[in-house]
Amino acid sequence: MNQIGAENQTSITIDDAMSESNELDSCYNCFQHFVTNGFSKIDESSFEGDIIKTSFFSSLSRNPQISYRTKIVAIHKNSNTSQCWKIRAHSFGVYAKAVADTRGGDANIKYAWYGASKNEICETVMYGFSWRKHSISVSPAKHGLDSVLCSGVDGSGVRHLLLCRVILGKQEVVREDSSDQFHPSSMDFDSAVDDISSPTRYIIWNTHLNYNILPCYILSFEAPPYLSGLTEPKTIKPKTWITFGTLISILSPFLDHSQRASLEEQYTNYLEKKITRPQMIQRVRAIAGNQLLSAVVKLYTNKEIQVSSSNRGDAAGSEIDDAARLLGTIYSSMMQPA
Repeated sequence: MNQIGAENQTSITIDDAMSESNELDSCYNCFQHFVTNGFSKIDESSFEGDIIKTSFFSSLSRNPQISYRTKIVAIHKNSNTSQCWKIRAHSFGVYAKAVADTRGGDANIKYAWYGASKNEICETVMYGFSWRKHSISVSPAKHGLDSVLCSGVDGSGVRHLLLCRVILGKQEVVREDSSDQFHPSSMDFDSAVDDISSPTRYIIWNTHLNYNILPCYILSFEAPPYLSGLTEPKTIKPKTWITFGTLISILSPFLDHSQRASLEEQYTNYLEKKITRPQMIQRVRAIAGNQLLSAVVKLYTNKEIQVSSSNRGDAAGSEIDDAARLLGTIYSSMMQPA
């Protein structure tokens, strides 16, 4: 299990190397979209970043096989100062006071997770939730798994959740088959839940979306590929892993001095967590070029280097040397005109 976690953080797979560059760019472009629309990246180790991270993993604790293999990529905070967002925040405050006045002094404000596709998250960041035609379902802060399962994977394998403040007021219980309901059953209620005593779902009605839900943070994360089910499949197609360190050692003889220096610099930035794994893969592609990386892929997929288990003790250096020699042969043949 520890080996899998390490590989996820320090290695590159065949799929990573062969994926189109626009897929590797998608995570970066998504973050740019967040920043452009007033969300600023915060450090995971900061006070608020640590609280969000702890809350997120705590909400997955009932499913350790998912929690263990989930990695936070970035956290963005709503720092929007535009007039539109000021109006939304003001409306939220005004409505919270109105609900508190009506419900005995308590507006029942909670934090909740909302999971959706990358495009829907981006649209919500731009326009809020008011563009939705129906009610929305959000997960209590300690029950985030449902929202995680609703999140969509973008082109770089990253999912996104919104952490929102929601005004719940007085709640009513709704049945699973009440999907056609889009407003409270009476003026006595403000929102709905699936269970009053132990809710796993808050329902915000369409009639209230303009002012009783406010996106505060975006959490971007990588999760295991079998996330759509709650148990790991019996068989998973194995991936061929190559560590970034080994990859750089194989590539170095075919790069000039400036390229090698740039690659080492990016690797250092990655180890110091200044750039994400998708960004590291993107920059390796930019520095080495697709043809050279393709040669590495061909090398590993064809399994032309085999190190027997009996020679593992002293194989590390020779594996790299043999890989470089064979890679040279493959790369040279690729460079020859057809």
